[in-house]
Amino acid sequence: MIILGIETSCDETAAAVIKDDGKILSNIIASQISVHSKYGGVVPELASRKHVENILPVIRESLNKAQITLRDLDGIAVTKGPGLVGSLLVGISVAKAMAYALKIPFVGINHIQGHISAVFLEKEFPDYPFLALVVSGGHTHLYLAERFNRYRLWAQTRDDA
Repeated sequence: MIILGIETSCDETAAAVIKDDGKILSNIIASQISVHSKYGGVVPELASRKHVENILPVIRESLNKAQITLRDLDGIAVTKGPGLVGSLLVGISVAKAMAYALKIPFVGINHIQGHISAVFLEKEFPDYPFLALVVSGGHTHLYLAERFNRYRLWAQTRDDA
């Protein structure tokens, strides 16, 4: 199985191709740091506009680096939240349209659960239960991962923004 993953929750447009054995075939990221740095933080409207510009080239580059075509995909996964609404809408809209056109499954992924689950892409990974520290944008959380898809928040910061 070959999956295209799309991430547009904040200010980076990303696409990756991964096989069901965990092998990452590509991972392409378009940064928006130069756009937002002059404002001292992410400007949501600018972020979503840049996603519109970047998403198709990033997906195309990800497929090219993986040496596959759209027809080789078995499914598409996309970040469904949390994140900036406008940015999320760009990724979700493109992912849904592609999945519909290709007649393949589409699944929305929780951004925070994605961070926690990324550990399972490594050659060695923890057994359940384990503690997961998630530091991402405006999120700093400590979770107890009790089992797959079962996470309990232990601690969090009040404001990382």
